Amino acid sequence: MKIQLRYFAAIREALGSEAETLETSAATLAALRDELIARGDPYAAALARGKAVRAALDQVMRDESAALHEGAEVAFFPPVTGG
Repeated sequence: MKIQLRYFAAIREALGSEAETLETSAATLAALRDELIARGDPYAAALARGKAVRAALDQVMRDESAALHEGAEVAFFPPVTGG
């Protein structure tokens, strides 16, 4: 399936890109993150397991068990703190 990826903040800076279209067979956000990590650096470093990374599916915050669908928009970003 084809999905749209968006990257924000430090992840965008690490990857040098704010968006891309991806053809994937990943069924969940977790599988998608693992697929991107498997690309190697800079994806492996920016999205590494153990790093705090949040994900939104179609502009709604979701946990990594959320199912992907054709045309989905997935956004990855580090947690945001404010003050």
